[in-house]
Amino acid sequence: MKQFAAIFRFFAFWAMFGVVVASVILYINGDLRLNGRDNAANNNVIVNSFAEAVANASPAVVSIHALTFVEARVPEGVKLLERFLGKNSPHRPKTETRSTSGSGVILDAEGYILTNLHVIKGADKLGVSLIDGRSATAEVVGSDPETDLAVLKIDLDKLPTARLADISKVRIGDVTLAIGFPFDIGQTVTQGIISATGRNTIGSTTYQNFLQTDAAINPGNSGGALINSNGEVIGINSLIYSSNGNFQGISFAIPIDMASYVLQQIKQNGFVSRGWLGAEGQNVPRALLEKIGLKDINGVLITGVEPDGPAAAANIQEGDIITHINGEPIGNINDVIRTVADSAPGKQLLIGGLRKRKSFSTAVTLGQRPLRSQ
Repeated sequence: MKQFAAIFRFFAFWAMFGVVVASVILYINGDLRLNGRDNAANNNVIVNSFAEAVANASPAVVSIHALTFVEARVPEGVKLLERFLGKNSPHRPKTETRSTSGSGVILDAEGYILTNLHVIKGADKLGVSLIDGRSATAEVVGSDPETDLAVLKIDLDKLPTARLADISKVRIGDVTLAIGFPFDIGQTVTQGIISATGRNTIGSTTYQNFLQTDAAINPGNSGGALINSNGEVIGINSLIYSSNGNFQGISFAIPIDMASYVLQQIKQNGFVSRGWLGAEGQNVPRALLEKIGLKDINGVLITGVEPDGPAAAANIQEGDIITHINGEPIGNINDVIRTVADSAPGKQLLIGGLRKRKSFSTAVTLGQRPLRSQ
């Protein structure tokens, strides 16, 4: 009997021990599952909110007001008085003010601001407003009609500055946020994704390498920031594809690497210094290449050569097909434009191609691209 009681106590002890252990395990697992759900929920809040990104970038995005003073229209009544009092009549209004608005991005603490040239073109006075309530008059440091960019400067202390993204990491499908001042209603943020990169057939500027996004960009957004989900600027909002002047789902931004280069050049020189080939060209039609038995190549057909330009000095001729620059194959005319523009005046490029179906190569020393007027 005592032996049976001892066995019973033994099994009862371990049974109770097992129940306790199982309860503890179930409690821990349940808590882990609950915490997992909570953590997932918290992560979803983080992923689905871009408040931090906007908070990082928005202080550096400014509103720009461009004022233009034009000769006032003379009312009929004043015209009648002028017959008696002359054009110096005190009743004659002298000028009237026209105002347009846009956006800009502060890129350094010295007060340099990037915006679009079309935002400030022709303005007699420029005002800049920050979201912290401060405002200042801006001066135009320089502009670049070839990219539709302009650099302004304001004189204020403790300016917020934008953080710039590594443009090489931008991918189609990345989340984008457009920050600016559309319709002059105040700073606004819209969301989209990168729809395409390297758009170069828009026809708006000489140098094109646009980011395409479906984030809403409306009148007044021009010159504002296109940022990534980390709050880093990836582009300067510039234009939309539209049949009615308003947003229809396709917008374009100048990549920040191109925009930053323009800023640095204008800060240093007052203008953008670019290489110049002194030749005109066009993409070679595929049908033509197949017709002459050259369907396996890509190239640019030279259609004109400046008589005293670098191309003429290097014996590049009308009718030549350029297929390589510095050993790298040429895909289209934009490859030539970018390669030449990204090279400093005085740099030598090795041009390879075809002339009357025979290979040729020549070294050309680039000149300074003539500046285009606004």
